[in-house]
Amino acid sequence: MTVDGYGAPTVVDGGAAELALLWGGFPLLGAGAGWLLTAGAGWLAELPWAPAQDLLELVAGLPDPQASIGGLAVGALGGLVVAAIGTAERLAVTVGAERVGLRRDGTRWEVQRREVRAVFLDGRELVLLGPDDEELVREKSDLAPDRLRAAFREHGWPWAEADPHRDAYRRWVPGLPGLPIGADALLRARQRALDDDRGGEARELRGELARCGVVVRDERKRQYWRLTRSAARPRPEDATSPEPEVDGR
Repeated sequence: MTVDGYGAPTVVDGGAAELALLWGGFPLLGAGAGWLLTAGAGWLAELPWAPAQDLLELVAGLPDPQASIGGLAVGALGGLVVAAIGTAERLAVTVGAERVGLRRDGTRWEVQRREVRAVFLDGRELVLLGPDDEELVREKSDLAPDRLRAAFREHGWPWAEADPHRDAYRRWVPGLPGLPIGADALLRARQRALDDDRGGEARELRGELARCGVVVRDERKRQYWRLTRSAARPRPEDATSPEPEVDGR
């Protein structure tokens, strides 16, 4: 089946190998770590700097083989929890001729092809730009860059090898001129969220900045910003009034 001559939609995700690693590897690693912790609990409890010494002494006092079996079980359970979180956080991208669908944490959303001006990878983040050069999507991804590139190109999307506005970004510092009204306060709040590793709040504030026409990218908890096309246009109130004529008489 073909769609607009570009073929069936292409799904880009971690695949079966990633699932096997998550659901096979992490429980095994967790079980191994649990067994090692149980076996070495007595030795660790004797170290004055070791944390949770009361718990270590309790584990060291448990009889074998119950202690070893318990360590294996608890470690494996921890590995399963990590696998479940990793599975939920995986990004899956479905690229078609008319739209792209994204899925993460049980949530799915779509972006129409007619709304997209450019698609590219910014480090490990997939970015889709809109007609105003605003960001429609910026999602962290461990997906193979070659697979993403091939999928978007195959279906006729405007793939770019780098951010076309990379040189337009400026490092944010408090009080920097050139920002829309209210944007500096939002960037201050977002910097605090980044410093405190509050990712959800930083994401929410990115959305608020987008409403002001400010696009933000992060590098090692440093913020860089640029304006969308409409936000960069001079406003009538910003226009310089003509100098009044002076009567020379």
